[in-house]
Amino acid sequence: MKTTITIGTRGSQLALWQARWVRDELTRHHPGLTVDLEVIKTSGDKITDVPLAKVGGKGLFVKEIEEALLAGGVDLAVHSMKDMPGEMPDGLWISSIPKRETPFDVLITKDGSLVEDLPQGAVIGTSSLRRASQLLHFRPDFRITTLRGNLDTRLRKLETENLDAIVLAAAGIKRLGLGDRITQEIDPGVVLPAVGQGALCIETRQDDARINDMVAAINHGDSARAVLAERAFLKLLQGGCQVPIAAYATVEQSENTLSLAGLVAETDGSVIYRDSVSGSAGEGEFLGESLARRLIDRGAADIIDRLIKEAEQE
Repeated sequence: MKTTITIGTRGSQLALWQARWVRDELTRHHPGLTVDLEVIKTSGDKITDVPLAKVGGKGLFVKEIEEALLAGGVDLAVHSMKDMPGEMPDGLWISSIPKRETPFDVLITKDGSLVEDLPQGAVIGTSSLRRASQLLHFRPDFRITTLRGNLDTRLRKLETENLDAIVLAAAGIKRLGLGDRITQEIDPGVVLPAVGQGALCIETRQDDARINDMVAAINHGDSARAVLAERAFLKLLQGGCQVPIAAYATVEQSENTLSLAGLVAETDGSVIYRDSVSGSAGEGEFLGESLARRLIDRGAADIIDRLIKEAEQE
């Protein structure tokens, strides 16, 4: 029996933290198992000076790792779930979703100002159209500037590029022990999170029964149900990083219910289609599709189609 397995991962500080966490959990559940890490550079890692929405395509941070997984070069992949496209390559699947970290976005400012108290015309750095559009909807006076790079780079740019604030995912900040830098956890009523934000994705080959059985030990049921509902919403909308799309689901165990909020926005925040649904926790994917159809019926598809076409023409 194979006692050494290999995880495919990106090489960023956060990606390595996530892969090592999965390694440690697997060895805790399976004594005698050895887990190696294989660092794989993705397209998203190679292109650091262009906004993600301008790069185009899906799976910028996962494609090369998935190719290694399909070729048998690695046994499983660890991704940030928010980097996963709605569609999966043939032969691969999400076999495990560990317990989710805080899914919300956070504001980091130099002087402790909250998002509602930032000065008129405040300059905010973010790498995400989703964040930018919602911030502009909340405060049209904000000025948004592109922020790329790893967490240390982004935090440094708050000081070096004369920004008033930056917005990042809480999960990455907390995982790297930088929680003391957080000024404010942004209410989801102001900025709804990305699909799957805060969750890890364990991706494996569908026909690899041994690895699939192995990673099942670290799956967290409620996190998986919530994230899969969000992903069903994303999949039906067929939006990529060129489109501001957000969704956040919660599971109430005592009542066995799942609640899901989702939105599609214009990039300048001038229009936001937002709605929510709730139902049985076991029907999360159905609820995700239902919510997506609601927004499509209200006009969200027009935004998605236009933004994708505009991106293809650039």
